[in-house]
Amino acid sequence: MNFVKRAGLSLWARKGRTLITLATFLVISVMVLAGILINGATARAEQDAKRSVGAEVNLDVDMSRMGNAAQLQAPSMDVATVDKIGSLPQVQKYTYSMWDRALLTGRNKLVDGGPKDAMGLGPGGTIGMGVLDSSLLPDFRSGKSTLVSGGHITAADKDKKQLLIEERLAKRNDLEVGDRITLTGNDGKTTGEFTVGGIYRDPRPTTDADPEYGISPANMIHGSVGGLSALGSEGNAQRKVGRATFLLKDADAQNAFKSGAKRIAGSALAGFKLDANDKAVQQMTGPLKSIRSTATLAMWLMALAGAAVLALLVNLAVKQRRTEYGVLLAMGEKKSRLIAQQVLEIVIVAVLALGVSSLFAPQLTQSAGQALLGKEASAAAQKLDSWKPPALGSTGLDQGIDPDDRPVENADPIGEITVALDPADFAAVGAIGIGIGLLATVVPAASVLRLSPRTILTKGK
Repeated sequence: MNFVKRAGLSLWARKGRTLITLATFLVISVMVLAGILINGATARAEQDAKRSVGAEVNLDVDMSRMGNAAQLQAPSMDVATVDKIGSLPQVQKYTYSMWDRALLTGRNKLVDGGPKDAMGLGPGGTIGMGVLDSSLLPDFRSGKSTLVSGGHITAADKDKKQLLIEERLAKRNDLEVGDRITLTGNDGKTTGEFTVGGIYRDPRPTTDADPEYGISPANMIHGSVGGLSALGSEGNAQRKVGRATFLLKDADAQNAFKSGAKRIAGSALAGFKLDANDKAVQQMTGPLKSIRSTATLAMWLMALAGAAVLALLVNLAVKQRRTEYGVLLAMGEKKSRLIAQQVLEIVIVAVLALGVSSLFAPQLTQSAGQALLGKEASAAAQKLDSWKPPALGSTGLDQGIDPDDRPVENADPIGEITVALDPADFAAVGAIGIGIGLLATVVPAASVLRLSPRTILTKGK
């Protein structure tokens, strides 16, 4: 009789053992497939996170190297140096910013209800933030702040007197795009007439103090770097930069860009850091790594336990079939064909288990993985929300607050994944499952079939 037919008859005749083997294979397949699917889903989510922030490098003050509040003096860098860094071949476009005190004059007034006398600005005082390209500011890049009317400040407006003001300040003074505002500089004497080029919306309440400048977000003004620097005490000739953002052409070019920036800036980088948003990626993907490690551990523990159970089942089945093997060998059947029959029986059961698992494992994995990730993301978000910034004007070091622990804004922990089954995943599960089955089958079968038919039949069970 053909060994393929014998394999089918054997599975049918031993329905109880076949169902137990099928159930064992099904558990192995589901767990292994779930682990692979979660690994694939988290890997895709991590790659998306890296794409969203990985191509942006920020030049910012290194607060961990600053002294206490009494010694605090923010470093600055010449605009010419920043422009040279921005001309590196890895850079797609860049922006930088500088700030100074400014006064609204004439009929224009600040929005009421904000922090009182923040940073000693006095009546009519606000913060003028000079930018090269306002579209690259973090709040605009993340979508936290949105443009309501007009346009962003661009490099083309570098030496123009152009402003981007908050929506509430515009309503307070009945200002529209194209209107003009007179600002007075920090010296109280230098004045300049600026054009409202755009109006934006900041979702923060008026009463909230900006964590860095201490003023109401409704009263923050963004202006062209050339226009605002003309109001400063140093004038246009000695523009200084407090921060800059470089958008790279390729996220993988970070190391080359950093090397070029250090070569160009040299000692001017003292007090600054080049942050390639690695912290943002880590903050976003922390929950993903947690569930990946949990799923991988569960997958291998269940696979090993299932393999052990499967090996015991197969070993018991082989011993129960000693007489069958002995008779077939005595009738002239080849040992290789008997082993092939045993292997075929296992493969048939494994294929059935794989087919069944592929029908519901993706949905089951999506539900279980999403529930697990939701808990991890919620816990991570609570930890970030519990972080308290140091008092205004302090680095936090004197309060035992590590500046490096400050959460990255607009980098919320990822709380969603999308599970998708592709042929490569199915092939990997099939290879693992069938490999376990073959190993569990060949070893006990070979130990019996190495004996002669006489020995098998006379030795009995």
